[in-house]
Amino acid sequence: MNELYHLFLRTERERNLYERARRLADQFYKRARWYDEHAEFPFENFNDLKEARFLSLTVPKSYGGEEISLYEFLLIQETIAQGDGATALSLGWHLGILLNLAETKKWPLPIFERICREVVEKQVLLNSAHSEKATGSPARGGKPETTAERRNGRWVISGRKTFASLAPALDYFIVSAIIKETGEVGNFLIPKTAAGLKIEKTWDTLGMRATRSDDVILENVEVEEEALVEMLSSPKAKGHAQGWLLHIPACYLGIAIAARNEAIAFAKTYQPNSLSHPIAEVPEVRRKIAQMDIHLMSARHFMYSIADQWDRYPEKRTEMKEELATVKYIATNAAVDVVDLAMRIVGGQSLFAENPLQRYYRDVRAGLHNPPSDDITVSIVADRALNSK
Repeated sequence: MNELYHLFLRTERERNLYERARRLADQFYKRARWYDEHAEFPFENFNDLKEARFLSLTVPKSYGGEEISLYEFLLIQETIAQGDGATALSLGWHLGILLNLAETKKWPLPIFERICREVVEKQVLLNSAHSEKATGSPARGGKPETTAERRNGRWVISGRKTFASLAPALDYFIVSAIIKETGEVGNFLIPKTAAGLKIEKTWDTLGMRATRSDDVILENVEVEEEALVEMLSSPKAKGHAQGWLLHIPACYLGIAIAARNEAIAFAKTYQPNSLSHPIAEVPEVRRKIAQMDIHLMSARHFMYSIADQWDRYPEKRTEMKEELATVKYIATNAAVDVVDLAMRIVGGQSLFAENPLQRYYRDVRAGLHNPPSDDITVSIVADRALNSK
């Protein structure tokens, strides 16, 4: 077993999930360079995930899923990301949404049950499409410009969404729109087959190129009245701490672990003719290796500790918003530092396209722009500290 996991795998079930994810990650690693260079969605990887029944891991057992915990979810995310970060992040959105819906019960039960059974039986994929160019991240409170209005007992939705990860592969889009009649914002569940829904290939980015987070265009898309699955102004939608978003830091820590392993393997074997031994024996290289592991230990122990608390003490979840945000803050910044140190150890060879470190360097920076951003985390932590009695 990888020495980085001996403290984190506590049960036979966790070990089994880790091994299943590791075998998949080994396959994904072989394809990662091609998908990154071509900026294509990793359909092969998702076919493997479907065959392994991974898309239903967070579906409740009552609907045929495995109902994994948040802690187990993070183990899988971190492991898959070591093979391919874009695949892990994409998978995380789907699995995380299902985990969140199972915990919060925000959707009408018949619709949630139907979707869960489709995920189990057909391994369908879903994700949210909330971001818009004019509003930026929904986490900052901007209202969508996408509109929904009732016509003849149906909803008609029009707008454009950005950053729609997995867009080419999705079976369902969860789209936020402002309801013209009331000014309220709701989430609508829209199948990919809906007339007027199309994907525009806009995703040409520095990192996470294979997530294919393209634009979704909705031109008078008509859906049934029950497609409105959630009102974002409802009590259930407000103030909820979102443990499922820890899939984001887990993914970037997985990328950092892959970079760490690459650098250590290089240091153990690379011996320039100016030395009588591999560079792993050079004090400065040893210091950098230690720094990588210190960053990873502090971030990972914090992340898994918070996930364990989330699983063990559901009654405390409403008080964990700041801790969850801080995990993301610490983990994504640690991941950036670890990849930087790995590249400094390997040196100029890390810049070549054939070296995975340059991909890790580009991919890991995307974590800084996933929610919540650092400034939001700093603000809410300061608010709690200053407003506490």
